[in-house]
Amino acid sequence: MKNLILLIICLIFNFGLTAQGGKGKGDDKKEKKEKKYEDIITKDAVTDDGLFKVHKVESDYYFEIPTEMLDRELLVVSRISGFVKGLNFGGAGIKSKPQQVIRWQQKDDNILFRSVSYNSVASEDDPIYKSVRNNNFEPIIMMFPIQTYSKDSSSVVIKVNDLFTKDVAMISAISPNQKKNFGIKSLDSKRSFISGVKSFPKNIEVKHVLTYSGGDKLPDNRVTGTMSVEMNQSFILLPEKKWASRRYDDRVGYFSMRQTDYSANEQKAATKRYITRWKLEPKDMEAYKRGELVEPIEPIVYYIDPATPKQWVPWLKKGVEDWQVAFEEAGFKNAIIAKDPPTKEEDPDWSPEDVRNSVIRYVSTDIQNAMGPHVHDPRTGEILESDIIWYHNVMNLLRNWFFIQTAAINPDARKVKFDDAVMGRLIQFVSAHEVGHTLGLPHNMGSSVAYPVDSLRSASFTAKMGTAPSIMDYARFNYVAQPEDKGVALMPNIGPYDKWAIKFGYSLFPDKTEEEELAILNQWIKERDDNPNYRYGRQRGLPLDPTAQTEDLGDDAMNASELGIKNLKRIVPKLIEWTAKDGEAFQDLNELYGQVANQYRRYLGHVIANVGGVIEISKTFDQDEVTYKHQTMEKQKRAVRFLDKHLFNTPKWMIDENILRRIEPDGNLIRIRGLQQRSLGILFNTGRLNRMIENEALNGNVYSAGELFKDTKNSIFSEIKSGAKIDPYRRNLQRVYVNQMANLLMDKSTNGSMSDIHALARGTLASLKKQLAKKKFGDSINDMHLMDLKSRVSDVLEGKVKSESNSRRAFTDELEPFCTHNHE
Repeated sequence: MKNLILLIICLIFNFGLTAQGGKGKGDDKKEKKEKKYEDIITKDAVTDDGLFKVHKVESDYYFEIPTEMLDRELLVVSRISGFVKGLNFGGAGIKSKPQQVIRWQQKDDNILFRSVSYNSVASEDDPIYKSVRNNNFEPIIMMFPIQTYSKDSSSVVIKVNDLFTKDVAMISAISPNQKKNFGIKSLDSKRSFISGVKSFPKNIEVKHVLTYSGGDKLPDNRVTGTMSVEMNQSFILLPEKKWASRRYDDRVGYFSMRQTDYSANEQKAATKRYITRWKLEPKDMEAYKRGELVEPIEPIVYYIDPATPKQWVPWLKKGVEDWQVAFEEAGFKNAIIAKDPPTKEEDPDWSPEDVRNSVIRYVSTDIQNAMGPHVHDPRTGEILESDIIWYHNVMNLLRNWFFIQTAAINPDARKVKFDDAVMGRLIQFVSAHEVGHTLGLPHNMGSSVAYPVDSLRSASFTAKMGTAPSIMDYARFNYVAQPEDKGVALMPNIGPYDKWAIKFGYSLFPDKTEEEELAILNQWIKERDDNPNYRYGRQRGLPLDPTAQTEDLGDDAMNASELGIKNLKRIVPKLIEWTAKDGEAFQDLNELYGQVANQYRRYLGHVIANVGGVIEISKTFDQDEVTYKHQTMEKQKRAVRFLDKHLFNTPKWMIDENILRRIEPDGNLIRIRGLQQRSLGILFNTGRLNRMIENEALNGNVYSAGELFKDTKNSIFSEIKSGAKIDPYRRNLQRVYVNQMANLLMDKSTNGSMSDIHALARGTLASLKKQLAKKKFGDSINDMHLMDLKSRVSDVLEGKVKSESNSRRAFTDELEPFCTHNHE
């Protein structure tokens, strides 16, 4: 009996050991739940308190999230903080992903990290709100086991290492396309880590390093087979009280956000669009209502990065405060201010990472750019903060533009290093442009066309109006003015359009409904309808609209470009003198000669856009005008005559042997051929040709596509009829033209093959073949060239030419820096 009792006791004891010591998955969770706060957040923890507490314990990081913060919406902004050369354009500080909304949500013993979308919305008081939520179920990005609770149970503690060391698509450094293009194989979590976490009253900032394995296609450091990217993740608390939204209008430019509003009183899923703008409220609303200028409760403040070279700080500040006159149009004074950051003694807690501080950050890279992004509330469009990224080498970009565009009339620009006052004024100009973006304003490429070309040569006009109605245009410097135009202004300022745009976006309408506000804004737009100074125009890749282009000035591209080329002809003979420096090689001469070619290319592009161009000016039903109008026949013909004079006839003013033999052993023939090839590719773009064919179908008496083919052929092959000598530059041009016709014939797309384009190209070559058939060929290079042309044309017409890969690339007029933005 005694032995039986002992056996039972042993069995019970062993069972107890098994029950307590055998650890399955469920037991792990139970043990974790039972761990005390001090077991997780030990005495060695480094803690930072702000929006909520963040802890570092050895190499582990913990978020201590108050239960009252669960289900609150936060904005996540993912930026690349450690620049990898070649990964993207824009460098350190650029967003790697669009901004996104998340929420932390508790589910049993876990915290869910969920993505929230505001693409579809409804009023919470509307019965359809529940349906909108059900049909936009929030995806769960990650789950985090609750490690412990705070001592008073008011917050939960989770370990967040995996969010920042694994390949989480929502906040990653690279896109799927980049993975493919750069041959990136995988993220190595063993070489990825969190480098720091900081908590501020309204935001959490996490810096972490992601390391990817790759091969010989990586953007940089290919020999290592590794790419490491330092990221910065911002978790920003969205305002509890929503700021009033302002409806977007196509006729006034603003960055914007779209929402499908299921509460709208329309018999469809209505899309509404709202602008992005800062929250400005007057200190004295009654005075504001009376039309008095009133200071805002909280002005827009920009701090200047302490790393900024001292001589440029005043100019950056001027660029910020230039916008004060625009905000006065909206009823606010001192609405935007530039400041030095406080010293450590004045405010030991001040940080540029704090979302409450907007900063012009000075970045020391060789990128020639600046950019003005902003972060906004996706529910309302309220801008929450902005950090302008100012790259040190933007000064080189400014030097090149200002030299090439103004040195013919401006002694201050005739050197490779400008005086500080000159460079400072250029910095002020770019600063104001970038600040405009942070206020919500996109580029307005349709602004500069408002001013007559002759007015840009007037000292009195330009002193009052600048060189364009908007500093948000890519209207750089006054290349139109000639040496005899004394005292003329050289750059734009905050102009009439900028003041109007701020009035539209920031004026307040107390006690008005959204519909009443819309009616007032619409009336304001219509009152300005006949004044081109208030026009907003977008550029869409290859210019559709000849009056909305980058880098152009004035109301007539042919006149403006003619004057611009006159100035280039004055600059080229002086380049050696203006770039000379004893003991220095010819790098500056080489760079600035290249800039001459670039500027000449821009002028050609401005003119080409007129051929088959369609002018776009947004209208509404209560305006008795159409949105789209074809460019006039007269301007299209003048554009082609301009190309005959300045492109098809060799630009011999560019051929300066004194320069060329200092900067290159050869390449001039190729350079000029490249300019001609690129220009012909743009001129004979199938979209442009089909617009000309449609214009003929609609209006009859127009400059037709057929005339374009005939005029260009007659110009480029004029020597066949005249018997004149064909120099090497013209021989190149004639070969390029035949190749361009071949490209059109080989275009199998619907746009090319199912329109008149094939017939026009084939007919042009057939006509050329007949002309060549009448020639008797001798043994001179001209005769050999014409014989070769005849053979090329025959091969194309007989279908023997299979590919012209070198000249079939897409031609676009790219947007040039400065600035890069995420257009949300």
